[in-house]
Amino acid sequence: MLRTPEVILDPVPLRPDPPGTTEARLTVLSGPSGVGKDAVLAAVRRRHPDVWVSTSVTTRAPRPGETDGVEYHFVSRDQVAAMIESGELLEHAEYAGNIYGTPRGPVLRRLAEGRPAFLVIELQGMRQVRKLMPDAQFVFLAPPSFEELERRLVGRGTESQEVIRERLDQARIELASESEFDVRLVNDSVERAADELVSLIADPVPRSRK
Repeated sequence: MLRTPEVILDPVPLRPDPPGTTEARLTVLSGPSGVGKDAVLAAVRRRHPDVWVSTSVTTRAPRPGETDGVEYHFVSRDQVAAMIESGELLEHAEYAGNIYGTPRGPVLRRLAEGRPAFLVIELQGMRQVRKLMPDAQFVFLAPPSFEELERRLVGRGTESQEVIRERLDQARIELASESEFDVRLVNDSVERAADELVSLIADPVPRSRK
């Protein structure tokens, strides 16, 4: 397991909304493995190229068709460890044997400019972001059913049966976390989910998190 750094990052303050305005907010999309987060993200980029999306770092190998710096920054475990130690990541998580993380600087610069930002991360990372940025908007991407989730994971054909079993076990845990989110979005159509997500980024739900 990757060692968590000793450095503790302070929560990121957000200014109160001026009357009659909407403050730029961070929107975080998460959900169980196999629910289609990457597919929805690709549809957002294709259908709404003006939406700014943070590019995560990961230690996993690129899948067919993925390009370094587009879907992810593909890095080594040593590189990720150095980024964690120096406080360069807003969040990080180890999932299915690979580490994922969100570079901190680009997200904070985007929000400081008064423009919305969008992350797609795993549940473990979402919880870290929630502690640092409780005013963000958290969107849970749900499958139409668990059976459909299993079908999608098996249908990928990119992972071993052991990895698929691990992902399904983890998915059961992640599905139970839905109450931790502000919005539930069912991915029964990638294009519709992408369009609804973009609407949420542009017009977030009212803040209710304490």
